[in-house]
Amino acid sequence: MSEDLNGLAESIQYVTVMIGGQLFGLPIERVHDVFMPESITRVPLSNPQIAGVLNLRGRIVTAIDMRRRLHLPERTDGGQAMAVGIEHKGESYGLLIDNVGEVLTLATSGREPNPVNLDMRWSMVSGGVHRLNGQLMVILDVDRVLGGMAESLAA
Repeated sequence: MSEDLNGLAESIQYVTVMIGGQLFGLPIERVHDVFMPESITRVPLSNPQIAGVLNLRGRIVTAIDMRRRLHLPERTDGGQAMAVGIEHKGESYGLLIDNVGEVLTLATSGREPNPVNLDMRWSMVSGGVHRLNGQLMVILDVDRVLGGMAESLAA
């Protein structure tokens, strides 16, 4: 977080991504890479939300299908998925998304709690929302996204 020159407003930067036509934001300090996955190897008997594993500059990265994680329909346009590389508890993950947008710097005071009408499946992975010119940006909480998966795998 940072302060502006007058010290009045704290802000946070988000990498914006689109998944199923919905705008999401990832706090920039959690994002390590943005890349096009080359070759994803399926992992037998893995959670359906895990698309597989891939090699990214010598690291083994678990690819998470964010459409499945968010209970959205499969992509039908045939376009190439992109990935956002993150670290969680010492492991590398690639969140498969539809595309990456811009980096937004937003005032922390503009962050709102999840609306009561936000789908429960989304609110479980959301750390709040920002309202942007009539569009809702859902903030993805990386710990919730990946922590919830670990819990479902243990069940």
